[in-house]
Amino acid sequence: MNIIDELTWRGALNQQTDAEGLNKLVTDKKISLYCGVDPTGDSMHIGHLIPFMMMKRFQLAGHHPYILIGGATGAIGDPSGRNSERVLQTMEQVDANAEALAAQMTKLFGADAEVTMVNNYDWLSQISLLEFLRDFGKNFNLNTMLAKDVVASRLEVGISFTEFTYQILQSIDFLHLFEKHGVQLQIGGGDQWGNITAGIDLIHRMKGNQAEVYGLTIPLMLKADGTKFGKSAGGAVWLNPEKTSPYEFYQFWLNQDDRDVVKYLKYFTFLDENEIELLAQEVATQPEKRSAQKRLAEEVTTFVHGPAELKEAQKITEALFSGDLQDLNAQEISQAFGKMPTVELSPEPINVVELLVGTKISPSKRQAREDVSNGAITINGIRVTEVATMIDPKDHFDGQFVVIRRGKKKYFLGKVSQ
Repeated sequence: MNIIDELTWRGALNQQTDAEGLNKLVTDKKISLYCGVDPTGDSMHIGHLIPFMMMKRFQLAGHHPYILIGGATGAIGDPSGRNSERVLQTMEQVDANAEALAAQMTKLFGADAEVTMVNNYDWLSQISLLEFLRDFGKNFNLNTMLAKDVVASRLEVGISFTEFTYQILQSIDFLHLFEKHGVQLQIGGGDQWGNITAGIDLIHRMKGNQAEVYGLTIPLMLKADGTKFGKSAGGAVWLNPEKTSPYEFYQFWLNQDDRDVVKYLKYFTFLDENEIELLAQEVATQPEKRSAQKRLAEEVTTFVHGPAELKEAQKITEALFSGDLQDLNAQEISQAFGKMPTVELSPEPINVVELLVGTKISPSKRQAREDVSNGAITINGIRVTEVATMIDPKDHFDGQFVVIRRGKKKYFLGKVSQ
């Protein structure tokens, strides 16, 4: 199957400007295509990952992806998906975010000749106001711009001229990449459909209708319960390991619903149809094994973070499942328990009862003694049953942490002051 057939099987296609023409184009030759991301933050989250997974598939099929970092468009803000104006960032912040996103893209796509990274600030910043109005503004009909979903949805609450012109700037991007690099296809989320078609219209007006350019969007991804994909209990799931640790990232995929996991295998992994079908059969016949979820977590964590980080995430997962924390190091403890309730501890040895009361893990000495005597307390994975036990915070995890569990599920991370 060609790349369009594969994307169709994976359920990854939503709208296409000319499905028949694009199918013929990618069958006849290898093309250049692009997808953009604005540096409104210093990291992408997994929602951003969806169109770039599609770009990666084109890359693996021999096509040439252009990754556009919106250093210029990010400075003014895209109105899509919002009911209010964006707060403008400083150019220094935009530049820093652009650098961080470029590093993430390089990790996903590589830094060799198989991918080209561009920043639209390089060309949009060179256009004067008069050039913008004469050369480009004349090619946009106000009524057509107002009818675009992304703009129409904002008319009741209001939209500034700055955000209103966003679709013109994105259209210039497509024109520039078509002229300078022969890019023929733009990919984006469903909310980018109006911007994509505006770019195609601009190219046809300035280069003629014979110019072969296409656009396609991905479907809006919803979970089986109808909620939007991409959020966890702690908020967005980021690609930056400082924002979402590889362990947390791995756990997000490992905990997916049986009803969603096959869809996510198609979207977020490069497994072929036969392997995904076998995993789908296991979901149907042996869901308790969670084989599909494990494979999903392995594949996506490796793609985003690498094999070493996957191995570390699996090590932490196994240690927490077994309750044996002894083989974990300080960094792994920080990943595993970084978002658990935290208490501050002195580096000096302390009686276990005093520790529980002093950190308010147990509400009183009587309750603390009862918790210990009943075997409800584990320290660093070791059950403590004697009320006279002394705990030395420097004994484990490079003297940085003490992991306290009360009962079966209540974990507390003791951070040892240095």
